[in-house]
Amino acid sequence: MIVELTALHWIYVVFIALIIGFMVMRRDTTIVCIAGIFLIAITATGSLSHSISSIFNSFSYAITELLSTILVISIIVAMSNTLTSTGINAVMISPFRKLIRNPTLAYWTIGILMMVISWFFWPSPAVALIGAVLLPVAYEAGLPALGTAMAMNLFGHGIALSGDFVIQAAPKLTSDAAGIPIQDVINASVPLVFTMGIVTTVAAYFFLRRDMKRGVLKITDSVIQDTHVEEINQPELLSVAQKRFFAILVPLLFAADVAAMTMLDLTGGDATALIGGTSILILLLITLTSHKNKGLEKTTQYLIEGFTFGFKVFGPVIPIAAFFYLGDTGFGKIIGDFLPKASQGIVNDLGVALANVVPLSKEVGAVTLTAVGAITGLDGSGFSGISLAGSVAALFGAAIGKGIATLTALGQIAAIWVGGGVLVPWALIPAAAICKVDPFDLARRNLVPVCIGLVVTTIVAMFLI
Repeated sequence: MIVELTALHWIYVVFIALIIGFMVMRRDTTIVCIAGIFLIAITATGSLSHSISSIFNSFSYAITELLSTILVISIIVAMSNTLTSTGINAVMISPFRKLIRNPTLAYWTIGILMMVISWFFWPSPAVALIGAVLLPVAYEAGLPALGTAMAMNLFGHGIALSGDFVIQAAPKLTSDAAGIPIQDVINASVPLVFTMGIVTTVAAYFFLRRDMKRGVLKITDSVIQDTHVEEINQPELLSVAQKRFFAILVPLLFAADVAAMTMLDLTGGDATALIGGTSILILLLITLTSHKNKGLEKTTQYLIEGFTFGFKVFGPVIPIAAFFYLGDTGFGKIIGDFLPKASQGIVNDLGVALANVVPLSKEVGAVTLTAVGAITGLDGSGFSGISLAGSVAALFGAAIGKGIATLTALGQIAAIWVGGGVLVPWALIPAAAICKVDPFDLARRNLVPVCIGLVVTTIVAMFLI
């Protein structure tokens, strides 16, 4: 079904371009996003009061959608502060210092571990598991926090999530929309996923090492400082034996979480909740043991520090998330039912419109599916628009006479690499927050490698159709 594009669609496109332009110029996008929300609302409703209210409603909606992520990141940071202040962290990372001796080993080791864990449990809980243990090791090995965040991001939210070979949520959505067996999509996606992954991660590493050698990127660059301050000359809070005990206990508890995820089939939000709950228990246990009579007050202090850091990181992201949520189901909840009746959401309408104005050939089909996938990923979900990619792939594949599975896989990969947590700033928040880097800096770092990867993967897909 073709939906006629309205002024709302074009305003959305214009502000996407403005937001991207401001981000590239390293300027803040908050005012641009608020202006976009207001202009879309007043165009849709014609009511000044409703439009002003929509600004607040959009912020409220964005915070609600992001709240679970904010919560788990804040808790992880609070737990990390406890480990650091008691000296447990130093004992925990000592065995890894022998394995991860330089930035190269740090980048690839963390990335590959992140990819493997993400295949089974999805990236969000994997970020918490990897970040809590290996981030300090990478930092000591000379890999900047931004480089660590890139490795976690590209291998987890990129390679693992775009293929989704184990959990198979993504190929299930796209295969159903394309009307083909799920195994066909998985088989077709294997060469494309690894082409995209290898090209992107190698390109990202090349740019990272180049900038490190030139001094453009230093080990402390882009790091957001949390509120935790070490007390000068404070006495040892734990004995050596206690530190060793907790240094063994903490990884064991997280390993138990991994076992529980496997046996209980916990993924996504459920797995993240298990990691978050375990982190709270670790925080309580260590704080009460180390601070003794002051344990009750110190527990609250660590949690305040964690939440302060969490909202400090998410603060700049909420306005831009609020704007992009208007492109999907958030429009009706924020502004109301003011889209055309046949509309599938602003973002999906734009994707359908693009698919309907291009000529049909396998080359054009591949380029179009990459573009459609990328456009639908702009809402920051990565999953909300991949059904559309499957539908468009079915149309193109039928017209070309072949390649439905390859086109479906290509659209799925483009949507998830853009919207699943690699380019859209609020989707990559987990990795950015754990590594304490600016999410916008991380998005800018990922942009060129991901674009190179998408171009190469699209060309490879042309030969596979």
